[in-house]
Parts: sequence; structure tokens; C-alpha cells
Amino acid sequence: MLSCLGVDDDFMDTSIRLTPTLIGVSGGSGSGKTTLAAAIHKRLGDDRSTVLRLDSYYKDLSHLSLEERAGVNFDHPDALEVQLLIQQIHQLRCGKAVEVPSYDFTTHTRRPETLTLQPKAVVLIEGILLLALDPIRSLLNLKVFVDVPADIRFIRRLVRDVQERGRTVDSCIQQYYATTRPMHFAWVEPSKVFADMVVSGEEQIETLATLLIEHIENL
Repeated sequence: MLSCLGVDDDFMDTSIRLTPTLIGVSGGSGSGKTTLAAAIHKRLGDDRSTVLRLDSYYKDLSHLSLEERAGVNFDHPDALEVQLLIQQIHQLRCGKAVEVPSYDFTTHTRRPETLTLQPKAVVLIEGILLLALDPIRSLLNLKVFVDVPADIRFIRRLVRDVQERGRTVDSCIQQYYATTRPMHFAWVEPSKVFADMVVSGEEQIETLATLLIEHIENL
């Protein structure tokens, strides 16, 4: 049970002292969970909701050489700073703003700037390993797993990493075989059993967003 003892009232929003609703959206890499979380957030609006991305909490690897960073298994829970995420979820639950890390996927390091995230009535948390992390999973009011065939997920991931993260096609393929695929079977796919809802990522995003908002409104 999280307590708000020790959180300074001067930094708390008295309008949201009630515990916010925490919605977890998980699924394999390229399943569309980020897009779905963004669609729900857009529908609910900035006044009611905010989004936390698990990708923001990758550990800073600036102490390693570029070659060593490239060898890190980013699809394993050990690559994430889980305790920081737990701490910041706690702060949001207590009505306190948090400074979310900004991660550079090209250099595998944290940028000096952070993103200030204000507490809202609905906090959407998304990430591939979300439901595999018991300390996080136990905090969620609704756990959603977005299920998509592997070939579609791979194509989506390849396009994203090349266009948005400055990766080469060869490096994406090598990482997929070396870590992404085996870690999906070791961590992500087994975590589906913990989901309250399993939805198809091949459905229209707006259709899924409408379905999930109906569930959120009834929590």
C-alpha cells in the first residue's frame, strides 16, 4: 500500500488527492500500445489524463562505451530503472508533479532535460514489459494487453526504429533475433495472463480507444 506521508502539501494538487485510476497498456514491441495510449489520452483530454512511457525509464548508459551500450539487452527488465518509475507513480498518486527522464535511443543515454508531468485523474502507463513487472502490475486498476501477430509487430518496429530512432535495418534485424524475439517469449508473452483485457492491435485504434474508455469510466 502506497502512502502519501512525507509528501509536502505545498506541492500537492488538492483537487486530485483521491487516488487516480492507473491504466496499464502492454503488448509486444510494435503492437500499437503507444498509439492506443495516446488515442485514449487524446479522447480523455489533458485535464483528465496523462501518459507515462516505460521507455523513458531505461537506465543511463553514458558510463559505457558505444560498443558496450550496443550489447545491452534492452528487452530485459534489468535494462529499466523500475524503482524510479514506482517512486514517480507514488508521487502522482499523492498529487505531486514528477520529472520524467528523457531518453536518447540513438546514444542509449539520458538527456539532461526532463518532462514535467502533472498528476491527473487517469494515468496511462504503457510499455512492453509493464505486466511482467510485479511491483508495477500490482498498482494498476486496469491491465490491458494489445495482441498482434509477430510479423506485423516486426514490420512496425523496423519502420519505427529506422525512421524515429536513427537505427540501421541491419542493426534492427540483429537486435530482433538476439534479444527482442527471445525476450518476447520469455517475458512479454507470458505476462498476457495477468491482463484484465486482451485486445487485438489489428483493430482500428479509435474503436479500441472507445472500448477502453467505456471500461475506464466504469472503474
